[in-house]
Amino acid sequence: MDTAPPFALLLDVDGPIASPVTRTVKPEIIALLNELGAAQIPIIFNTGRSDAFIRGQVMEPMIEAGMPDGLMVHAVCEKGATWFSFTAGGAGTVHVDRDLAVPSEFADDVRGLVSAKYAEHMFFDETKRAMVSVEQRVDVSNEDYRAEQERFDADALTLMGQHGLTAARLDHHAPGSDDEVDYRVDPTIISTDIESVRLGKDLGAARACERLRRDGIVPAAWFTMGDSRTDYAMADWLHHNDHTVVHVDVRPADGVPEKPYEIHTAAYLGLGPEVIHDDAGLAFLARWWDALGTA
Repeated sequence: MDTAPPFALLLDVDGPIASPVTRTVKPEIIALLNELGAAQIPIIFNTGRSDAFIRGQVMEPMIEAGMPDGLMVHAVCEKGATWFSFTAGGAGTVHVDRDLAVPSEFADDVRGLVSAKYAEHMFFDETKRAMVSVEQRVDVSNEDYRAEQERFDADALTLMGQHGLTAARLDHHAPGSDDEVDYRVDPTIISTDIESVRLGKDLGAARACERLRRDGIVPAAWFTMGDSRTDYAMADWLHHNDHTVVHVDVRPADGVPEKPYEIHTAAYLGLGPEVIHDDAGLAFLARWWDALGTA
C-alpha cells in the first residue's frame, strides 16, 4: 500500500457485528464492511468464535453481497488460537496454535456433561479447534440460560480438577484472576469459553498487527470494538505498543473502566443507552464510512 490507511478496524464479532440473539449479521453491516474494505480500510476480526462461524456468518454474506476483488479480510479466532484470511474467492488456510489447545480428553468429558445435564439450555460448540465452548440455545431465554450457566461453570471447574488441570473462573472485574492457573473458565452473556490463560484479545491484536506488517500496512490509527470487559485487552495492547487507538464499547452496562485512551459508547453518537450490540456496531461503522467521505 502506497500510503498508510487513516485507520484500521479490529472488531469483536459477537455483539458489535453479530447479534447475540440471532447469531447473524445485519445486511447493512455486511454492506458497510465491504464498502470500508473497498476504501482500503484494513478489517480484522478478533473473536472468540471459530473460523467456521466467521466463514458462515461473515465471509459468505460478504461474498454474496459483492465483496470487492482484491479485498483481503483477516480473522483471528478463538482469542488468538486460530487465524485465517479470506477474499472474494473464499477462505485461505486456517492456522492453529496447538500449544494453546485444551486437552481433547477434557473436551470429550465436557461434551458428555452438556449432553447428560445441560442440553435443555446449551450446546457444545463442535467447531472449536483449540478452546472448549458451550453456548446458549437460541430457543432458551437468556435469564434461564444464565442461571444454568452458573451451575455449568462450577461443574466445569470440578471436571478440570479431575483432569489435573489448574483453572479459575474469570472475574471480568478482577484482572488478577488468571494468576497461578493454566486455564480459565470465561463466562460471556451467551456462552462459556474454557481456554488457555495465554489466549485473549491482546494476543489477537498482536496477531492482527503481524498480519498487516506482512502486507506492508501500518495504519495511522486503530478503532477497536467489543461488548465486554475482556475486549478492552486489544486496545490495551495497541496502546502499550505505541499505536493510536480508540475503543468502542457497544455494551457499557458492565461499567466503562478508566483507560489511557479514548473510549466511545453509543452516547458519543448522540444515541440513547438502549442502542447496544449490533445496533451500536452498525451506527459506528456508518460513522466511520461517512468520515471517509469528508476526509
